[in-house]
Amino acid sequence: MDIRALRAFVEVVRQGGFSHAAKTVFVTQSAISKSVRQLEDEIGVPLLERIGHNSRMTAAGEVVYARALRILAEREDLLAELNEIRGLKRGALHLGLPPIGSNTLFAPVFAIYRKRFPGIDIRLVEQGSTRLEEMLQSGELELGASLLPTAGDFDAQPVRCEPLVALLPNDHPDAHKPRITFDDLRDTPLILFEKGFALNRILIDAARRRKIEPVIAARSSQIDFITELVAAGLGVSFLPRMIAQQRPHPGLKYIELNETDTQWDMAMIWRRNGFLSHAARAWLEIVREIYPAISPVTLSGSVAIAAKIP
Repeated sequence: MDIRALRAFVEVVRQGGFSHAAKTVFVTQSAISKSVRQLEDEIGVPLLERIGHNSRMTAAGEVVYARALRILAEREDLLAELNEIRGLKRGALHLGLPPIGSNTLFAPVFAIYRKRFPGIDIRLVEQGSTRLEEMLQSGELELGASLLPTAGDFDAQPVRCEPLVALLPNDHPDAHKPRITFDDLRDTPLILFEKGFALNRILIDAARRRKIEPVIAARSSQIDFITELVAAGLGVSFLPRMIAQQRPHPGLKYIELNETDTQWDMAMIWRRNGFLSHAARAWLEIVREIYPAISPVTLSGSVAIAAKIP
């Protein structure tokens, strides 16, 4: 029986509905619904009655809820005892995260980490991925999040891979197209993030593969400001699809970028052969729990091979 499905069911009951439960555990409502449905399929009976936007337990649901509370409590007790052995009651985690996407991808990791290891001091640095890679190489950070492939030799735990979408003003000549390339945008200036963001490198390299030297109209570290600059007609910009979907704008069209090697491929990275504290390993374990679909990799330039987290 899947622990995550039990936790999803418990939160739906506690919060009185799927949408409030999704906000509590930092996942989508569809993910919560899928987890509860899988649990019902496994048990073979409905656990909840859906009444409008609210839900209430069936007789079977009440039995499962009571047992689920005990199972989840026992699991947390087990983890707490193991953490005593591992020495995770105190310590510090030196962590670096980029501004783009971290609220969506890593807020759930923070929530679980803080609950399991309340005595660990998370010393967070927020910078663009390029700067974070430099800080990892210098030993200022143990773990960081960056886009793959990285500029240095790191081990990595992939987290999320998303296509990029172009943000175009509604009156742009190519705003009607389902997909777009840099050839289509040859005469359109780019609005990029500040220097130090790895996304810039990916975009400029893609343009140069088309033998286009892009004109940079503006730079900013603020997504909302960038979208307003695009809507005002200053140029085109790019975001990962999941970030763009969170920021609908009436003055913009969002069009998938049809270029090779331009995915937004986010991963947790750390210095190859560098020391990882128990606190850092615990963070990676939670990342694997939440994003289990992709195996860790070892990176050297653009080469990636299977590897184990130390």
